Amino acid sequence: MNPKNFILLLLPLLLLSFSNGNAQEKLMHPKNEFRAVWIATVVNIDWPKAGTDPVEKQKADYLEILNTYKKLNYNAVIVQIRSVGDAFYPSKLAPWSKYLTGKEGQAPNPYFDPLEWMITEAHNRGFEFHAWLNPYRATMDLKTEVLSPDHDYFKHPEWMIKYGGKYYYNPALPEVQTHLIAVVDEVVRNYDIDAIHFDDYFYPYKIAGENFNDTESFKKYGNGMKLDDWRRLNVNNFVKYTSYSIKSIKPWVQFGISPFGVWRNKSVDPKGSDTQAGQTNYDDLFADPMEWMEHSWIDYLLPQLYWSLDHRTASYSKLIKWWSENSKNTAVYIGNGSYKVNADSDKRWNNPSEIPNQIDVTRSYQNINGNAFFSAKSFVNKNKAVTKLLTENQYKYPALPYVVPNSRKIVMDKPTVCNTTKTDSTTTYTLNYPLNGMQRYVMVYGAKNNTEIDVNDPSQIIDKIAFKEKKDSIDIVIKKNDLDPTYAYALSFIDYYGNESEATLLHTPTETKTIQHHSK
Repeated sequence: MNPKNFILLLLPLLLLSFSNGNAQEKLMHPKNEFRAVWIATVVNIDWPKAGTDPVEKQKADYLEILNTYKKLNYNAVIVQIRSVGDAFYPSKLAPWSKYLTGKEGQAPNPYFDPLEWMITEAHNRGFEFHAWLNPYRATMDLKTEVLSPDHDYFKHPEWMIKYGGKYYYNPALPEVQTHLIAVVDEVVRNYDIDAIHFDDYFYPYKIAGENFNDTESFKKYGNGMKLDDWRRLNVNNFVKYTSYSIKSIKPWVQFGISPFGVWRNKSVDPKGSDTQAGQTNYDDLFADPMEWMEHSWIDYLLPQLYWSLDHRTASYSKLIKWWSENSKNTAVYIGNGSYKVNADSDKRWNNPSEIPNQIDVTRSYQNINGNAFFSAKSFVNKNKAVTKLLTENQYKYPALPYVVPNSRKIVMDKPTVCNTTKTDSTTTYTLNYPLNGMQRYVMVYGAKNNTEIDVNDPSQIIDKIAFKEKKDSIDIVIKKNDLDPTYAYALSFIDYYGNESEATLLHTPTETKTIQHHSK
């Protein structure tokens, strides 16, 4: 980090530490932190690079993204699997996406299930997989001739509202809400995901001189309410019932939303932020994150603060302080605009330290537990000055995502070794299969013998190994280059909710001991 920039950053941090009760001493290498990247598929932003690419190239390109962010010590991917009434998976409710196969409704050839494959590859690298859906957007343009006959535009034209050169599902219609919740349910039931994720597209961003024509629905369902309040109620009901449905199917699957970064401007509402945003969640998108948090309908909130620290009308520094002070009942992470690095009219983004500095500011708030970055291509063989800073500083060591507030539990199982097998190159520890809960990973920690094993020290994380199948035992293979005789090792479980068990210290092939780690 540039020393001058650090000094400039230090002053507001000192001020924050006195002015904000949520501030805490900055921890350079936290053991727990959400570090995610959005992988956008709409119009082939990140992946696939082209819908017409052969399947093998698409797979290689996806793995390149995963491997890049694995090396950067990220721990979650937010992958867009539905963007315009379509699907990146075999669905009874939507056609195959043209961004996957080049033609809407056309299956991959050779056939495979991209979503199942993507989840498996993500879990094999220790990532949480957040399935990102755009519920309300039905098309990206008005070229309906390229839509599949199975698209809802043709099956349910009465659901559609034309606006701003696109078609949208009408959020007011009960049958639309029922359908969109069924879309979510299909994914939750059929796939081993860690979360359902919605972004900032609820009612569309306003366009000057054009009205979103839901007049007939308002007459039918408005029930004497003001139009704006009624629209917000429509969104709130959709969020609420989506949440209930997810948890009724798989209680461990998180529900997260990444709204636009400004709730309301202070000029309109004294409770709003000191910003001059042209549009806001509450007044223009009819989305009210305050209400979602109040009722614990979501597990995490990820506001998109895609501005520089000192932006004139919507500064990252001011907004993160506002979100910290106005959050409750919910995990809060911050969305960062890595797509702006070296590519924005705000020249602050030309400074390689902008993103690292934003992470440092994020860490100064005790109740904000990590960051997500839009979008994946920003750091794949690009902007290496930034990634170099991250790998040497903020993201030097791996981290585990925080457990969201409503999912914190004690893990009853802990690893027990029932057999050890040595070869010239490896040692395989066979563990009894856990019986008391669903475990997703085995964590491997290592430290030289003259250093005590400390499972709260991220520098001691060796690996995060996904459970491949259910059986009586599970094998953990430690390679010889990791088996320095001066090393001690420990193992723990991570359950489907993200909770970590007590760790078991591996002394010798015949001796193990349980060690405690701090609760998170």
